[in-house]
Amino acid sequence: MFLKIGDEAPLFCLPNQDNIEICLRDFRGSFVIIYFYPKDSTPGCTREACDFSVNIKKFLDFNAHVFGISTDSVESHQKFIQKQDLKITLLSDKEHKVCEQYGVWGEKKMYGKTYYGIYRSTFLIHPDGKIYYIWEKVKVDGHVDLVLQELHKKQ
Repeated sequence: MFLKIGDEAPLFCLPNQDNIEICLRDFRGSFVIIYFYPKDSTPGCTREACDFSVNIKKFLDFNAHVFGISTDSVESHQKFIQKQDLKITLLSDKEHKVCEQYGVWGEKKMYGKTYYGIYRSTFLIHPDGKIYYIWEKVKVDGHVDLVLQELHKKQ
């Protein structure tokens, strides 16, 4: 991870699940939670997306927008949202350029195999566009509560 608290959040534009371009710059003046996750419809990623979705009203009460980013396609995001009835926005970073900008793309190992993928991480971006908090090596259970606690401290 090469970004740190206080850095300007790298700007980006990515397509959402409806293939509509979402640009970070358009959310200046609001808190933004960007959570990077490995893959749609896998157990941990499903729990994380559902936790963010169930709590979306709490985030909106803090004037905070939640975006999940993975390298899955727009179509995969559509199916994931429909199947789980998610209330959050998912962004498709198929070329993993934004993942690289945020330092969450790299070599991973599982079951003796080495591959490249996303390190589960979350960034809380302040309304001024600077990174306010970073969670690395996220453990899914209880993570959304930790993000809400940080937002509460900022109010």
